[in-house]
Amino acid sequence: MRRATALALAAGTALLARRALRRRIATSPLWPMPALEEPVSGRGSRRSTVVLKLTVTERTEPAEGVVALRLEALDGAELPAWGPGAHLDLVLPSGLVRQYSLCGDPADRTSYTVATRLIEDGRGGSREVHEQLQEAVELAVRGPRNRFPLVADGPYVFVAGGIGITPILPMIRAAEAAGADWRLLYGGRSRATMPFLDELAGFGAKATVVPEDEHGLPDLAAFLANSPASAAVYCCGPDPLMDAVTAALGPGRPPHLERFAPGAATAGSGFEVELRRSGRTLAVPAERSLLSVLRAEVPGVSYSCEQGFCGTCQQRVLEGEIDHRDELLTDAERDDSMLICVSRCLGPKLVLDL
Repeated sequence: MRRATALALAAGTALLARRALRRRIATSPLWPMPALEEPVSGRGSRRSTVVLKLTVTERTEPAEGVVALRLEALDGAELPAWGPGAHLDLVLPSGLVRQYSLCGDPADRTSYTVATRLIEDGRGGSREVHEQLQEAVELAVRGPRNRFPLVADGPYVFVAGGIGITPILPMIRAAEAAGADWRLLYGGRSRATMPFLDELAGFGAKATVVPEDEHGLPDLAAFLANSPASAAVYCCGPDPLMDAVTAALGPGRPPHLERFAPGAATAGSGFEVELRRSGRTLAVPAERSLLSVLRAEVPGVSYSCEQGFCGTCQQRVLEGEIDHRDELLTDAERDDSMLICVSRCLGPKLVLDL
């Protein structure tokens, strides 16, 4: 009886409190509270990518200066599916974020395999991978994501330079398994520096390997001229190689490209950026990126890779003509947003939703 009485009193008290709150809200001159529209800046869907905790279970050296890593979940759990052309964001022990193409078997849901070449004059990411990511090391990984997907139907033409073979290799396996018509041109400095040659040898004449120290630079024009005109052309490697493939195909036949190199963030003229929400206007010199200028004034601005790959720094543009220098945003996204780590302004001023 006492328990029932106590419950009834508690329920009555809660009801009276709710009624009092409603009366207070109804008479308040400040209700509803005014608010700005919810910004999308730094809130793109790409940031929702799940962070995985993986461990290095195997480390090999498939070529001189190249390290391949096998990554598995700490608890042995099944990993998210991926398709040829996908890549991972590796969060290195220092906090640097670098992107590496998956080069293993998509059917293997227990592990991921990536490979990277040591870049002596790079920005430190590849050196950290080579020196610190040993077996049993744990690290955070985002992805997989795919902005270099293989189209459903062949024929296919693949062109790879050096470590650019990594995203191409799963594509070749998929094309071969589907019985599609395909051929590969693979160039590099020397056989010793070109990974995965043993596997490629098993494909016979379909895979043409051109080490520069033996044959010079590959004859792209001849190779592409002898390829089916209807073939989808995929290329990954140094920028000069991808530019040469694009030029050889001409404007009516753009290739599918994978670029994992820093964008030209600081080439161009200076401009101003207005931060509409805070009312500040900042100068962006020609020799600095927009991101670097904003970080000095807005310490909490979101960013990650600083190379135009991950999409974390995407910001809404309210006014101004954008000089897009990324390879990530869709045409629709480019209408009113930009990646501030690499992209700039074509005019004198941009206005951002910040």
